[in-house]
Amino acid sequence: MSLDRTDVERIAHLARLEVGEQELAAYAETLSRILGLIEQMNAVDTEGIAPMSHPLDAGLRFRADEVTETDQREVFQGIAPSAQAGLYLVPKVIE
Repeated sequence: MSLDRTDVERIAHLARLEVGEQELAAYAETLSRILGLIEQMNAVDTEGIAPMSHPLDAGLRFRADEVTETDQREVFQGIAPSAQAGLYLVPKVIE
């Protein structure tokens, strides 16, 4: 698919982009190449090919779900400027 200057102007208008006169030809060429690549990829027969979740087929390493830190809530609540019923109280900043 080939785009011309008027196509680029219309796309720029819809996207609310300001494109200068000197840039129109370069954008038209670049967008045409991108659309050409998309057409090439759409032309490839992918029937019977399973989609991949990751191109490297690498698995995730999981760690054990176990507690590694001790509960220090009382210590942190003790040094807080203001706390009540286990919650940190902060000053109101929006009226």
